[in-house]
Amino acid sequence: MKKNTLVLGASENPSRYSNIAIKRLLNKGIEVKAIGMRVGNVEGVKIEDYKKDFSDIDTVTLYLSAKNQVEYYNYILGLKPRRVIFNPGTENRELEELLTNNNIAFENACTLVLLSLNQY
Repeated sequence: MKKNTLVLGASENPSRYSNIAIKRLLNKGIEVKAIGMRVGNVEGVKIEDYKKDFSDIDTVTLYLSAKNQVEYYNYILGLKPRRVIFNPGTENRELEELLTNNNIAFENACTLVLLSLNQY
């Protein structure tokens, strides 16, 4: 199964976890799309600064605080991903309920840990 992943909250800053996640996902052969506050590029992955209509997204991995996720609720639901990963610090009960009501799985986990344990 393809695990095309959208990194939401992507950054060009190499010290940011979203940046490290993009690189590790690519290293695992996973196709990555990225949305951040500014347009940029990480290892050839273009960071978009708008809600681009991506198709075939399996996983959305969040690197946005709960308050910054609100404007993306409808966007995430519209992508119809198989699952959403709430990385540490991004937990959000309100979004979890919306996902549950739309039959989208979610987990509170760390993308980097899941990748390192081959559990992604």
